[in-house]
Amino acid sequence: MSEQLLQQILTELKSTNQRLDRMETDMKDMKAEQQLIKRAVMETNESVKRLETIQEQQHRIIEVLSVRSIEQEAAIKSIN
Repeated sequence: MSEQLLQQILTELKSTNQRLDRMETDMKDMKAEQQLIKRAVMETNESVKRLETIQEQQHRIIEVLSVRSIEQEAAIKSIN
């Protein structure tokens, strides 16, 4: 092989290695970001579960209040 061809190959190999290094760095960054996103999703999931629980409690309270309201309305009608 000629010296010039060898230099071209080495230059291209160096360029390829630099690109691979950048890709590895990018992958490490993405993995770190992925962990942050995963944590945020888990926290959001916990918040949604808490909100669902609160909503269920409020629904039960509304049902009880509705029954009381109907009972009170019936009592008022029976008084009149």
